Amino acid sequence: MRAIRVLGVALLTLGLAAAPAAADGSPSPEASGDGGGPTRAGTSFRTATEVEQGQTATARASTGDYLYWSFPADAGQRPTVRATVKLPESHAAETWQIDVYDGLRRRQACQYGAQTRTAGADAASVELECVLRTVRAWSEPWADDPLPGTYYVRLTALRLSTADLGQPVEAELRVGSRDMGGAAAVDGALSEPLVPGIATRSGPDGEDDDPAVLAGLEPEDGWTSGWWSDRWIWTAVGGALAALAGVAGYRLTRGSGRPPGVPPTA
Repeated sequence: MRAIRVLGVALLTLGLAAAPAAADGSPSPEASGDGGGPTRAGTSFRTATEVEQGQTATARASTGDYLYWSFPADAGQRPTVRATVKLPESHAAETWQIDVYDGLRRRQACQYGAQTRTAGADAASVELECVLRTVRAWSEPWADDPLPGTYYVRLTALRLSTADLGQPVEAELRVGSRDMGGAAAVDGALSEPLVPGIATRSGPDGEDDDPAVLAGLEPEDGWTSGWWSDRWIWTAVGGALAALAGVAGYRLTRGSGRPPGVPPTA
């Protein structure tokens, strides 16, 4: 019985240690950030404005422009992209859409959310949302699973009347994510996240001596894609429970004074 008590204490200690980690690792997409996001947007993948998760980015543009932002997403995260467009006072019906691309510029499907919406002529704004699939640490080369690295957001109007082209609009973008924990863990990891490298642009003398980093942001705690996940904690808990059940069964069987399967004598 002493062995059972010792194993039970160890199991309780392990469970208490695991519980805070699981709770702290699942922030809500609505978690507030510092709010000091950028106030502009890029016009292409290469000039996309970087946004940290939890920030709110704003930009003033004209109807018909393509607006680009980028943000980092790591394995185990399920990113949520929300965009709000404030429309001019007078306009016809307009259809707006957000698209999300990964570091290889592959368009990623939205798991759910209103990715495309049409604003009526009396609407003051339009709100869009795209919840991506959970980012995987590793995937087959032929698959289009979301992988760790830089993600691009493109916001634009799909259908516009000629009179509405060029009218001023204000866009607001916010990116957050939820940590899905060990349930989304896989056996494998990329050697490097899908982050664009360093390009060069010509300087005043015509030489490519001015480096331009295409994407410099990374998750707050760095790229953590690897072998560790909280799934190891629950694997250890399951192993401890199995060992505890085995010891308890052995003690009960031994205490009966007869081998297993032998009926009591009359």
